[in-house]
Amino acid sequence: MALDPVTQVSGTGVFIPGADIDTDRIIPARFMKCVTFDGLGEYAFYDVRFDSETGDKTKHPLNDERFKDASILIAGVNFGCGSSREHAPQSLRKYGFNAVIAESFAEIFYGNSTTLAMPCVMASAADIAKLRAAVESNPQTEITINLEKMTVSTGEIEFPVNMPESARDALVNGKWDPIQELLENESAIEERAKALHYV
Repeated sequence: MALDPVTQVSGTGVFIPGADIDTDRIIPARFMKCVTFDGLGEYAFYDVRFDSETGDKTKHPLNDERFKDASILIAGVNFGCGSSREHAPQSLRKYGFNAVIAESFAEIFYGNSTTLAMPCVMASAADIAKLRAAVESNPQTEITINLEKMTVSTGEIEFPVNMPESARDALVNGKWDPIQELLENESAIEERAKALHYV
């Protein structure tokens, strides 16, 4: 079964402030006891979205009604650092995010996101600031990430982004799921195994 290519992602965005946002902030460890990843979305950024004593909502951007339908997350430096838990990108995907734009990413988070067909593109601090201003001025601002042109654009703004070519190639050619790649090449794997003297 061929996977869908990801050449473009569009949607509204929300800016999450702070540098070095780690995977424990994205999904606290106590919510990682699940057998599947279903339901993880409700716990994304849980400890900063809710007061630990009262349980009340905080002023976190994800609690702002203006951004309730945002599907593109905008962030700063070293997003997704810390432990390698794949639950972090899974929780963002289940929450409803289809892409992340940031200044830089932790490598393992980046790879885990790519296998979910959730592109992570990097932009300069200045361009992130412009995009943040546009989104916060008008939360309905439509953002388009074009992986063929490697640009991010809104109605009034366009700027270049980058990502590892291996990730871009996997997304635009529908080869972003390594398990599916293995399943589709089962016969070739069996032939290779026969040729190996130790199998």
